[in-house]
Amino acid sequence: MDELLSATHPRMFSLQKIVEISYYNMGRIRLQWSRIWEVIGDHFNKVGCNPNEDVAIFAVDSLRQLSMKFLEKGELANFRFQKDFLRPFEHIMKRNRSPTIRDMVVRCIAQMVNSQAANIRSGWKNIFSVFHLAASDQDESIVELAFQTTGHIVTIVFEKHFPATIDSFQDAVKCLSEFACNAAFPDTSMEAIRLIRHCAKYVSDRPQAFKEYTSDDMNVAPEDRVWVRGWFPILFELSCIINRCKLDVRTRGLTVMFEIMKTYGHTYEKHWWQDLFRIVFRIFDNMKLPEQQTEKAEWMTTTCNHALYAICDVFTQYLEVLSDVLLDDIFAQLYWCVQQDNEQLARSGTNCLENVVILNGEKFTLEIWDKTCNCMLDIFKTTIPHALLTWRPTGGEAGPVSPSALREKQLDTISQKSVDIHDTVQPRSSDRHQIQPIVGSTASEEISKTRPTAKFPEQKLFAALLIKCVVQLELIQTIDNIVFFPATSKKEDAENLAAAQRDAVDFDVHVDTQDQGMYRFLTSQQLFKLLDCLLESHRFAKAFNSNNEQRTALWKAGFKGKSKPNLLKQETSSLACGLRILFRMYMDESRTGAWDEVQQRLLNVCSEALSYFLTLTSESHREAWTNLLLLFLTKVLKISDERPSSSSPIIKLFVLELH
Repeated sequence: MDELLSATHPRMFSLQKIVEISYYNMGRIRLQWSRIWEVIGDHFNKVGCNPNEDVAIFAVDSLRQLSMKFLEKGELANFRFQKDFLRPFEHIMKRNRSPTIRDMVVRCIAQMVNSQAANIRSGWKNIFSVFHLAASDQDESIVELAFQTTGHIVTIVFEKHFPATIDSFQDAVKCLSEFACNAAFPDTSMEAIRLIRHCAKYVSDRPQAFKEYTSDDMNVAPEDRVWVRGWFPILFELSCIINRCKLDVRTRGLTVMFEIMKTYGHTYEKHWWQDLFRIVFRIFDNMKLPEQQTEKAEWMTTTCNHALYAICDVFTQYLEVLSDVLLDDIFAQLYWCVQQDNEQLARSGTNCLENVVILNGEKFTLEIWDKTCNCMLDIFKTTIPHALLTWRPTGGEAGPVSPSALREKQLDTISQKSVDIHDTVQPRSSDRHQIQPIVGSTASEEISKTRPTAKFPEQKLFAALLIKCVVQLELIQTIDNIVFFPATSKKEDAENLAAAQRDAVDFDVHVDTQDQGMYRFLTSQQLFKLLDCLLESHRFAKAFNSNNEQRTALWKAGFKGKSKPNLLKQETSSLACGLRILFRMYMDESRTGAWDEVQQRLLNVCSEALSYFLTLTSESHREAWTNLLLLFLTKVLKISDERPSSSSPIIKLFVLELH
């Protein structure tokens, strides 16, 4: 080493002789040669990292020549000496930061792959380790050559020599993952993900090769080896890409991860799915989310949103296997989504809940239906925006309430100038059971543009309250769609209105999709549980709409922009859905045992609703109840036609209330 330390004239004589000694002793038995190489290899480690590039180049080139000669001999089964012989390349690549030397190491390895692939066995681990180190480099030529060679191995060498490479399969996938995570080369990232997808085909086509390979897996059952050495590394590395990369790359990684599940999931054992979703749910882990608020919001709106729909898609595809494994976790995740301060994710949570139930409800057991109803109940209870009624301004920025406002409080106050909190919520498509992420601006984004007067603490609180209002309305629509099938209620309202305009009630009106809903699969007690949620939501909205003083204070504090907020849609849609459920149960011959309770609930709800309606003085507020009244009248008249004796208490109530 001393003769190599000269900065100007290093002497190579001893190094040349070491190369010659190595060459002539290569034919010794493996045990002897391994002891010789232990010393020589350590010397190459040091010389290859020499600050003098000429010395390092000579060392790497000598190492290349020796390696090519050594690889020609091949490797017997159960031997691992190639791995020891090629280790100096790893060491030099890891410790030497010279671009010239690093490029040379990559070129040496590429040459070995191109000329000696058929003879390489345990040496594949070193090769992938070198390329893994090259994958994070910022030098384009190094990354490109390393990736081209890795791609050649995955597409060509694996195809021809898979049994010889199977021990390094995990290393190959990890190497591709590192290429995907290099943000400096986005095209390479996308291509690396494609190659990971290609690796999944090898696992699917050659499961027996994984089962028979026993090197380090003696403690793993043969049937699980294909998971431990094949599927798990692929899916785990894709999850690492999702957690580490920028939006476009992680979105592609997420898409490929779920494509693999959908394509090959039929071959997975039940306990494999449990391991898999432990990885998947890390996407939603609060501790792993970006710390900066803007990045966190982007992550939730894009990646979490995408993952949520994809999970529900996979659950639907493999319902029989996953209902025991995944359902509780899905409901917990949906509940988590609506708790986040992200409107897009919250709305997606209710959307996915609806999709899961509509697409799979026919196969649900009684126990699963109980869990489903409890999930909806929990979401309802935790998203009622109680603070809308209890919030008080600090510092008096809302100003004193005028005497005229106090007088208005005695009357109904939903004027034409007031703004429904839900007005900026995107209309829901009638075919939402097709699982697709929601896109577009959110209500909170729209509101933030129109309330510059709100201070930051109020802005944060108001944004959270607005999200709760949105979730309430979404969940009301979700229950309606689940029980009666999407768009059924909307069609019924349109037909009732058309009949009223004709001044006649069409008793033959029948919505074709009526029996497609989940109503027939729900017990009466489950329906009552949903009904209680709807009525609680209705009463809260009614209380808020009646509290003009509180609405004025919120408006002056900057909540919901230029006009006083209201919850008209929540007030009317929750009651309409509840009435539909009660009237449907009241006419259901299979629920005769619940008729007494249904009738009592119907009388109470109708009495309360009619009494409230008769107190309304605002024309716009009364108009908002038009569809509700038409629904009530139409249902009552149909009952009187089909069950005259049953309808008399309700008709009598209606007449009394109107007088």
